[in-house]
Amino acid sequence: MGMRITFELTDRDLRFFRKALRQSRDAVRDAEESEIVEAISDVLDEIRQSDPLPDFVGKRIPELESLIRMLADSEWKLPEVDKERLLATFCYFADPEDILPDDIPVIGYLDDVIILELVARELQHVREAYDDFCEFRDDFDNKGKDVDPVIRRDRLDRRRQQLHQRMKRRSARQQKSKLW
Repeated sequence: MGMRITFELTDRDLRFFRKALRQSRDAVRDAEESEIVEAISDVLDEIRQSDPLPDFVGKRIPELESLIRMLADSEWKLPEVDKERLLATFCYFADPEDILPDDIPVIGYLDDVIILELVARELQHVREAYDDFCEFRDDFDNKGKDVDPVIRRDRLDRRRQQLHQRMKRRSARQQKSKLW
């Protein structure tokens, strides 16, 4: 029988985690994006082999993999500010000596999961737009097998630009509502 534990993070708590994210990214400021992605992929492989892997961690692995794919997708061209946020998350997640050292049984990844949830919420509109882009691209590729690559690129560019504008509008609206 499982047990549910709920706790609330205050704005002060969230500032603490955001600061930890910034410090994590600053610590490896000179690291290449590919090095960071490789490090997080290695950590994911390690986590998958953990025994026992806490369910609250296992449930987040697909989310993390999705964020990695979004960052690596050259046709999506993730905006720099969002890219930096993801790289900071990956740096934090890949650091075994973060707020809670990862080798502490059961709870070692709790802080990593909190960071992941925080970033996933902040990037909600980005993730929704990316999902729409992937769906559009898949539909376009399935319907237009013999389409000129230039036409394909132009259509994807146009759709990506529309979705990036939508992301900005929704994120701005969300930020504005937070002020009130």
